[in-house]
Amino acid sequence: MFSRKVASVVIALCLFTAPAWASKVDGVNFADNVRVAGRDLVFNGGGKRTFFGIGVYVAALYLQHKSADGQKIVNGDEPMDVRLKITSLLVTRDNMKSGFLESFKKTATVDPAPLQSKIDAFVACFNGLQNHDVYDFAYIPGKGVQVSRNEKALSLIQGVDFKKALYGIWLGSKPAQSDLKDRMLGR
Repeated sequence: MFSRKVASVVIALCLFTAPAWASKVDGVNFADNVRVAGRDLVFNGGGKRTFFGIGVYVAALYLQHKSADGQKIVNGDEPMDVRLKITSLLVTRDNMKSGFLESFKKTATVDPAPLQSKIDAFVACFNGLQNHDVYDFAYIPGKGVQVSRNEKALSLIQGVDFKKALYGIWLGSKPAQSDLKDRMLGR
């Protein structure tokens, strides 16, 4: 009898202290809100990135206010975050780096060459990549993109120009994967 009461109390405490999840995307839970630059951001949408039919990662977009306008988000100069969780054992640091390098070239609406040193700093953040890592690419106005892995800051890549190129990979006019764009935009 005593153990049932204890179990009931433990279950009740877990229910009241568990984080609220906005969405489950391909088996990955994403929180309702994240905090960037002192602002609460809301879950806008999320989806799965695939490569040759294999799920590579799941990404979620967080904004101050929900939006389905990819171009406005890419060009925006306000706090926002893309949270990415590695979901495949096939993902290595080298193929993640090469995938992003290729994406910067394919999705760019401007010549990425002037951003090369920033792109190099960005892909270097994948050196310690492991399966199930969670990356945040949080844009902080006036500063740049704060790259974190598992909530540990790795690098601050300065400039809104880099943020536009990075977010353009997912949300630009030539996204790396159009269905992922649609899902991140809440469509």
